[in-house]
Amino acid sequence: MLLVVHGGAGERMPDINSLKKLYESLSSGYKILSNGGTVLDAVTESIMVLENSGIFNAGAGGNLQLDGVRRLDASIMEGKYLKAGSVIGIEGIRNPIKVAQLIMDSPHVMLTHMVARKIADSNNLELLPEPDKKSLEKLRNIKKKEKELVKIFKQYFSTVGAVALDRYGNLGAGASTGGIPAMLPGRVGDTPIIGAGIYAENSIGAISCSGIGENIIRLSLSKEICMNLKIMPPHNAAVLSLRRLSKIGGEAGVIVINKKGQFALIHTTKYMASGYAHKKGIVVKESFKRVLPSF
Repeated sequence: MLLVVHGGAGERMPDINSLKKLYESLSSGYKILSNGGTVLDAVTESIMVLENSGIFNAGAGGNLQLDGVRRLDASIMEGKYLKAGSVIGIEGIRNPIKVAQLIMDSPHVMLTHMVARKIADSNNLELLPEPDKKSLEKLRNIKKKEKELVKIFKQYFSTVGAVALDRYGNLGAGASTGGIPAMLPGRVGDTPIIGAGIYAENSIGAISCSGIGENIIRLSLSKEICMNLKIMPPHNAAVLSLRRLSKIGGEAGVIVINKKGQFALIHTTKYMASGYAHKKGIVVKESFKRVLPSF
């Protein structure tokens, strides 16, 4: 059994509260695995802890878009039957990863706000509070500085994600995000796109990504890494694709598990707050293995 979680890759050093919350996320999710729970329940629980914290760019801590509205994306996938669920731009719901899991159990894979919100409401999912003064002030300050928007877009990605392997040999992956600060309403990144932000297949592996969504989408990064896992271990598979991503101007961090339980936490950015939990314990760090571009 294995659980790997990340809190986003970027150039800003994670603070102690972020690392503590990642530890809590790993502890909660791994407890489910230890008690015989499913890989999907472990992934969902781990991500919900991060969504609820208000610390990361997901759930209660999701960024406000340019119009002051918090719109959230999430996705989840299991590797046995390749079932997946994804929600785009949902408003007012604290845990979009839970909505994605509900969608996965429907005839659909991906739903946008209106119908997804109806599903969330019919299942009595917890609502988000209105944006507080601090969030609104941050948005106002960013909007005043056009150059700051470009800097943030290039340097700070705090999507959260998890991948896991349960005792039954099932793999799963999930991700949740509030997108880029002050981003244009309607913009969609990699997080809710199966094969870009996440991918899982029992016979190969599971991946969850964080980074510049547009470039991750162009490379179908998580699916590409998964295909690499057919012929190489997680570290090599991730490095190969991250270097290809760098060649098209992309930055990212990835967490990867293969079917054997081998795993890697690798990023092109300076930091990626992340960690893993297995039978020997829990490890959390501000960064693991950094990959420098190779041109």
